[in-house]
Amino acid sequence: MENLKVKIVNKSPNALPCYETGSSAGMDVRAWLDEPVTLEPLERKLIPTGLSIQLPRGYECQIRPRSGLALRHGLSIVNTPGTVDADYRGEIGVVVINLSREPFTINPGDRICQMVIKEYTRVEWEEVERLDHTKRGDGGWGHTGVD
Repeated sequence: MENLKVKIVNKSPNALPCYETGSSAGMDVRAWLDEPVTLEPLERKLIPTGLSIQLPRGYECQIRPRSGLALRHGLSIVNTPGTVDADYRGEIGVVVINLSREPFTINPGDRICQMVIKEYTRVEWEEVERLDHTKRGDGGWGHTGVD
């Protein structure tokens, strides 16, 4: 596996995003807060990270929920996965939502999401009158049965 060098500015006192294990795809990102922020049930807030990045052309940064927070506390990200484009230079903010029935407090420095850097392909459309036939055709939304 090859490593990709990415420039990053960190205005927060938190550590840079990092992989927790040798095979992790996502890096944990921490909240840059002066004081705790409590989200009531179904409330959403933009949580700052203090991070700005400079990705190479052809890459994006995906912001994804942390599975433990989602399972144990109902905490998720409204626009998951959030996309940070290669030409964006502003601070990365995370739109967090509390989907539980209980208030949830985010403390300064808490790990609030995962960051995954992905290569992507741009599309060049070829407009046609019809598409090639496949066995599936236009079947969708459960057309193959329950199991």
